[in-house]
Amino acid sequence: MLSLLALLLSGAPAAQAQMAGPSRTAAVPEAVAQPGLLVFKLKPEYRAQAQAGRVAVPQLEAALRRFGALRLVQKFPNALPPDPKNPEAVDLRLIYQVWLPATTVLAKAQLALRQTGVLTYVEPLYYRAPLYQPNDPLADSTNARGQYHLRNIRAYQAWDVTKGDSSVLIGITDTGFRLSHEDLNGQWQRNYQDPPDGLDNDNDGYIDNYRGWDLADDDNNPSSDSYVQPRHGVHSAGAAAARPDNGRGVAGSGFNCRFLPLKIYPSTPGGSFAGFEAIVYAADHGCKVINMSWGAAGGRSQFEQDAITYAAVNRDAVVVASAGNTNAELDFYPASYEHVLSVGASGRTDVKSGYATHSRRLDLVAPGDDVLTVWGDTDSDYIPATGSSFSAPLVAGAAGLVRARFPQLSAAQVRAQLRRTTDNIDALPGNAAYAGKLGTGRLNMLRAVRANDQRATRLTQRLFSPAKGAYQPTDTIRLAVEVQNLLLPVQNLTLTVTSLSPFLTVRQGTFGAGALATLARATNTAAPFRLAVAAAVPLNTRAVLRYHFEDAATGYQEDQYGTLLLNPDYVVLNAGDLALTLTSRGSLGYDGIGSDLGEGVTYRGGAPLLYEGGLLLATGPNRVSSRLRNERNVPDADFFRLTQATLRRQPLRADQEASNLLQDSLPSATRNRTVGVQVRQRGYAWAQAPHRDYVVLEYQLRNMTPDTLKPLYAGLFMDWDVVPDYARNVVAWDSVRRLSYTYDASSPEVFVGLKWLSGGKATAYAIDVNAPAGSPVQLSNGFSKAEKYLTLSNGTRRPTTGLPAGTDIAHVLGAALPRLAPTDSAIVAFAVLAAPSLAQLQADADAAQTRYNLLLPTRPALAASAWQLYPNPATGRVRLEVPASFGGHQVLLLNTLGQAVQQTNFSSTTTTLDTSGLPAGLYLVRVHGTAGQLTRQLLVQP
Repeated sequence: MLSLLALLLSGAPAAQAQMAGPSRTAAVPEAVAQPGLLVFKLKPEYRAQAQAGRVAVPQLEAALRRFGALRLVQKFPNALPPDPKNPEAVDLRLIYQVWLPATTVLAKAQLALRQTGVLTYVEPLYYRAPLYQPNDPLADSTNARGQYHLRNIRAYQAWDVTKGDSSVLIGITDTGFRLSHEDLNGQWQRNYQDPPDGLDNDNDGYIDNYRGWDLADDDNNPSSDSYVQPRHGVHSAGAAAARPDNGRGVAGSGFNCRFLPLKIYPSTPGGSFAGFEAIVYAADHGCKVINMSWGAAGGRSQFEQDAITYAAVNRDAVVVASAGNTNAELDFYPASYEHVLSVGASGRTDVKSGYATHSRRLDLVAPGDDVLTVWGDTDSDYIPATGSSFSAPLVAGAAGLVRARFPQLSAAQVRAQLRRTTDNIDALPGNAAYAGKLGTGRLNMLRAVRANDQRATRLTQRLFSPAKGAYQPTDTIRLAVEVQNLLLPVQNLTLTVTSLSPFLTVRQGTFGAGALATLARATNTAAPFRLAVAAAVPLNTRAVLRYHFEDAATGYQEDQYGTLLLNPDYVVLNAGDLALTLTSRGSLGYDGIGSDLGEGVTYRGGAPLLYEGGLLLATGPNRVSSRLRNERNVPDADFFRLTQATLRRQPLRADQEASNLLQDSLPSATRNRTVGVQVRQRGYAWAQAPHRDYVVLEYQLRNMTPDTLKPLYAGLFMDWDVVPDYARNVVAWDSVRRLSYTYDASSPEVFVGLKWLSGGKATAYAIDVNAPAGSPVQLSNGFSKAEKYLTLSNGTRRPTTGLPAGTDIAHVLGAALPRLAPTDSAIVAFAVLAAPSLAQLQADADAAQTRYNLLLPTRPALAASAWQLYPNPATGRVRLEVPASFGGHQVLLLNTLGQAVQQTNFSSTTTTLDTSGLPAGLYLVRVHGTAGQLTRQLLVQP
């Protein structure tokens, strides 16, 4: 045990393994991306370009070359094509795996590959850990506790009905196996068509896969030599398929059903986890049931879902997974994927095990405490093992019996049969707190193999419109579903949708599906359900929907559940052609580097354009605040929200208005490493031309420290990846418009940029991300405080980079404020723009300046009586007087179109405007100072 613990603390992927015993709750294991590995899926229209070792799509091949791809393989070239009559089937032949240098920033590579426009998805490959902690090993099975679990799940009586069949194959995907053990030898499936002779006799692409396969090391030795928890697979195999009636040891729940040993954890730390590859292998090699006693919280992956869908739908396998040892209510993968029988753990008295996950995603539970099974140190040893790892193979064995007893049932029907024949345990006192979150109950094998009088229906499709990852307050949603009847016919099926959350209302939630024969389907597409999100919703609310099926004529009732994310910690300003995510903590696009919270920045529905972006404040080389990457290439956490970013329900100045309040920590709490500013963040977007191509971002900065900040810099950092090739980007500077913009030097398809609108003096700094060591800013090794300060404080001395051929770029557009006194406020504003041409971008920049000047007057920092503008009305010279405390000044005189007709800089408390040459009419005088901005109308007479 000590050696295993040392291994788990070594920093290898096994460090995420979950070690949960019956007397304590372990830390929840999180999905871990494997370094240098990505998996992607081609869009179906590129099927003809899919080859074994390449994809003949130029833009995709170019992107792979840029990242130094070491190897590219079609993951499942021999996968069964999808049945065009089955809309749930998937095409695994479109999936590829790419090996990149281990130092590759995977998020950057994912963005570049998505931008090619030819992929359905591109994702990391996650490591997911085995889920158990064994007790002390036993010498044999004479322990007084014995195989109590077989009594609980009614296995003995079930075996009187059916003992399974050796033709029903259970795929055990795990750490490895001791196939010579007295209770496993004879129970594992031998592939007599490919004996160990060095040839691929059965032409399946695997040489000598006589005794299963090691998917992690890609060899034919599935022995228990994994570098983490090597005996785990032995325990799992014993629980499902230990040999019965041999006068030795224990009996697996599947009795005569055999197992296919599939090793998915590598023998050395340098190998790769291969759980989902093993699922496909098992499905392709005749397994009617597949067990997964491993997983992790979070990290949902469409690739992983595709692999499971292929096994369950294309290949009709019953896929069973452990729901985890988290003692929490959460989504745990792979158990929480569609088409998976999710199994939780119970104890001797049918009460939820103390370590076990509870969730409405669970389908059922099975014993997981002290499950007596094969140990694996020798050929005749046994152990009472604990964890949901051993609940799942009990169910997998039961699924094997059901498949042997009812061979006509599909995988979906077998899953339904197991769900519908459990013993409900919600009423037990120890389970009261988990009612509805332990599935339909505890496994009852006898009912599962004997009952043929069950009814079961299931949702096969849920289509939300609009389709979004999260919904904002006041959103309205339509929901179309497809229902399939899986077992006995129903006469008058009704589906009722109700919300278990007070923040989501179902306005139309009943669908009469009517009479449905076995396997018949019905849909409410013609009259979808209608949902409404409340106006006031707590942050990141997960609203649970209950789908209640009922057939009054037969007495059938059943529930299914789903969740929606409401009120995420960001808003999307998308009234026009530019869509920009604004988070509550100052980040743009996403909530920090590597985060999936946010919808990025896009133009006209195209590819994502921004890798990382956000607000940057500084008052010295060591006093910098941001949520941008730091010198360790992880996001700083300087800003925290005081109020959440929300969209104004009745916008006054724009078609969309967002605002919130955030702040960084006071310098006294961070050893002078932060600035100490409270920020009122506002965003504005418009739907009509010529204002569709930009979003205005305004930041009102308030000094929360007892000292004057001098100087104070505020700006936006943007690491753009502009299509078609981010490695050919250029940053250019339009000094007249104070516009910093970028584009692809070789093939400019879209121009994006930042424009200074107001506040202080504009600064601009262009960054070559690939700059060599010794450069003033070297983003390849992180973004230090000193580098951040340099980009803000260097004026406009370095405004361009990348010419002529282009490079990977970023830039900072800022505003330099000479000083900001304690409790005083100042405002800076910028526009984020995108356009199909430089000329259009420049026109958009002009429009943004005009719109900001005319329609977005800043809240005055001084009362009207605190400054003077006279005479007003005027026919010639006009005197302007401001208090000395207002700081350095700039005066703009704007016409009714928002165009600046005069600009004057002054440092004293007075200045003069000359209106004698101006046409008569109404003008706007705007004064910019370090303490804020002042606005007043001026009438010029003939």
